Amino acid sequence: MQLKKFDSEITWADQIASRWRDRLRTNPCLRMCLPAGHTPTGVFSAMAKYVAAGQVSFRAAEVFTLDEFGDLSPDDPGRCVHQLRRCLINQVDLPLERFHFLDTKAGNLAAECHRYDQAIGRGFDLTLLGVGLNGHLGMNEPGTPADATTHRVNLHPTTVAASRRYLTHTQTPTWGITVGLKHLLASKEVWLLACGAGKAEIVQRTLKGEITPDVPASLLRSHPNSLFFVDAAAAAGLPAASAGAVSS
Repeated sequence: MQLKKFDSEITWADQIASRWRDRLRTNPCLRMCLPAGHTPTGVFSAMAKYVAAGQVSFRAAEVFTLDEFGDLSPDDPGRCVHQLRRCLINQVDLPLERFHFLDTKAGNLAAECHRYDQAIGRGFDLTLLGVGLNGHLGMNEPGTPADATTHRVNLHPTTVAASRRYLTHTQTPTWGITVGLKHLLASKEVWLLACGAGKAEIVQRTLKGEITPDVPASLLRSHPNSLFFVDAAAAAGLPAASAGAVSS
């Protein structure tokens, strides 16, 4: 895993977006798995500006949502698919049929998970991930097997608490569906994103602790092509000279 540190959140977002733009220019058919949530919003905003300026296009690309909350109504703005639409999909030129998302209202959730696995097919070229306070990736909570495919999961209390920031009501989701660790770890390239002082502890545990399913993010240290992008606040618990490769 390569660690990339930046002095500010603005520089952090701009550098990730410019690198992403270059990946998409090199491979216009890039297959991407993208997260919702607060962490990537600055990155998405910067990327949307590149598209608006004609510097890159999503026309031949594919985007898969990383996960989705259960318990929420189909039109709830807090659903991951709607967050991703607002922050990125509606701002770029991705054809609607190339945007894939999960249906937690499906009558048969096992069949829905299988459908998504089939759509993922040959896998992702690039996966962007935030890291939860407990080290989760998507909704792959601590203890999730590394070979898990798309599956239903009961959410950890910290994940439930974090979901409140996306909701306009008090009914927090207690479960969801997520792309499994098997697909994430098989992605050709994985970028892990963390910014803000609140992520400093889990950044340190991810990079310096034991590689274990109890901290799913730590598993990316064994990935052959993974980058961990952090701003100064998120890197506060790391040695000042930390940069470059992180040993597995």
